[in-house]
Amino acid sequence: MNFKSEFSSNFLREFKERGFFAQATHAEELDAALAKGAVTAYIGFDCTAKSLHAGSLIQIMILRLLQKHGHKPLVLLGGGTTKIGDPSGKDEARQVLTPEKIQENLNGIRKTLEKFISFEGNNAATLVNNDDWLKNLNYLEFLRDVGKHFSINRMLTFDSVKTRLEREQSLSFLEFNYMILQAYDFYELNKKYGCSLQIGGSDQWGNIVNGVELVRVKNLPDYYKKREELFNKFKDKSSDHAQFKNIEELSKLALNDLSSAKINHLAIEADHFLKELDNLYCDMVSSFGLTSPLLTTADGKKMGKSADGAVWLDAEMLSPFDYFQYFRNTHDKDVGKFLRLFTDLEIAEIENLEKLKDQEINKAKEVLAFEVVKICHGENVANEVLQKAREIFVAKSSTAFEVKEVSLSDEVKKLIEIMKEIGAVESNGEAKKLIEGKAVKINGEAVIDVQLSFKEAAEFDLSVGKKKFFKIVIK
Repeated sequence: MNFKSEFSSNFLREFKERGFFAQATHAEELDAALAKGAVTAYIGFDCTAKSLHAGSLIQIMILRLLQKHGHKPLVLLGGGTTKIGDPSGKDEARQVLTPEKIQENLNGIRKTLEKFISFEGNNAATLVNNDDWLKNLNYLEFLRDVGKHFSINRMLTFDSVKTRLEREQSLSFLEFNYMILQAYDFYELNKKYGCSLQIGGSDQWGNIVNGVELVRVKNLPDYYKKREELFNKFKDKSSDHAQFKNIEELSKLALNDLSSAKINHLAIEADHFLKELDNLYCDMVSSFGLTSPLLTTADGKKMGKSADGAVWLDAEMLSPFDYFQYFRNTHDKDVGKFLRLFTDLEIAEIENLEKLKDQEINKAKEVLAFEVVKICHGENVANEVLQKAREIFVAKSSTAFEVKEVSLSDEVKKLIEIMKEIGAVESNGEAKKLIEGKAVKINGEAVIDVQLSFKEAAEFDLSVGKKKFFKIVIK
């Protein structure tokens, strides 16, 4: 089915068109809720570093898209769950951080998010910390009131747990409780902020489903109580109600009366009643989950990682120029996908850029890099780094790449030896200093390993500093 006819809500249509859609619980109900009016939705981030990196960009751009379509983004920072660790997609337990370090990271993440979403206005984003409620939980009450709703058998079937067990890797009881706590987060956010939608990566599917089900089962008793109160109000207002024993009979008759167009006092009141009942259900019981695909680059690398480490969104941890270069060096096959996911460009403009081939695709890469820097660091900075990148390109173009052939010796050749052999440096010591200063790049990416070596034939572009460019052919 064509996605444009599949969803009626503007948010879900664009969500899928841009490539964010992976799975959804109760998809038709969710679509109806999003089309009906503003929905409060949350995405969670753990506080393991003082900045988010490009690996979190999908979720951040989803928050931005929510706000664009009039919905209210709720950002949950895991000040509490960071103390435990999420096993989803992890091979081992994460290091436990001190409360002071978690708070420092939380402050830094808020600063990062302020670049992408607004915390002001009618649908302002709200930032909350789950430590506010998790730190005061009574363990026995938690087990009694929340733990009883979770099946160990089912939890063992989730990929995040099953993968660790199949590899015979340790999964502590501490980590195993993470999915229960994440589900409880959803319940708390639903109760305190009216949040009805949780969004995350597809590796979070099991955790999200647990949260959706917990919200529904915990809210049902209160819903039935309020539903009966609503029924009694309706009964008192109706002129003919003695024959009805319960709300189900009255609802059934009201529906029959309306479907046969028998418009009378009872039918009109029943129509109002059913609408109130529907709104009550939506407000109290409806909860949904939505996931996006996990993203890897065309060359198999994890999104947000480069040879130089994490691609941070904080200018103090990664310069805007290096952030620009990361996206400028995007694999040809990823350009269209990244333009959809990480920019605000209209789809029609992206489709035109996707048509560019061969050398012309570099224009699309430049647009991609400029747009992501503009969103993260501002338009002025984006223009500055674009100008700098073009100046370097012109310098490279005017400086012929020297082709240097290098022979393998003893089946291995160190990069520092290659640099000395081709005359790029005068000594191995100078080569090491340049590498440590991130002044040596292979195919545009900084080299960080001073022991980097080659054991087989290879061909690559090597830049040493800003003025020495070589094409290395190792035989």
